[in-house]
Amino acid sequence: MVAVPEEFQDLFEKATFAHVATLTEEPDPHVTPVWIDYDADDERLLINTERGRRKERNVREDPSVGVSMTDPDNPYRRLSIIGEVDEVTTTGAREHIDELARRYTGEEYAEPIKTERVLFRIRIDEIVDARETN
Repeated sequence: MVAVPEEFQDLFEKATFAHVATLTEEPDPHVTPVWIDYDADDERLLINTERGRRKERNVREDPSVGVSMTDPDNPYRRLSIIGEVDEVTTTGAREHIDELARRYTGEEYAEPIKTERVLFRIRIDEIVDARETN
């Protein structure tokens, strides 16, 4: 199992936007910006979405993902990961989206939830790029 290097774990304490790539049925890449989190104890990236959105439908068919993020304070500092969604759960997902919203917006999640929130737990298979440059 691969962990996020300690010197990059601060990216999950601030409003760092990530881009997650999933594969469609064709299979074509689908890339979308997301809020990102990290469970250091379980060494899993966390992405929260709503059931039925394109990325959620994609990972049901193929759990492979690519995730890329840049430090909002230094766009030359970046982390890129290849992994697999090894769990999709609703457990704690509603509370988690409020935690993320407070980090990213300063308030609880305000968007109406049309279906239900789900949490992707992503096993990290490879750190493709982790750079701190200026």
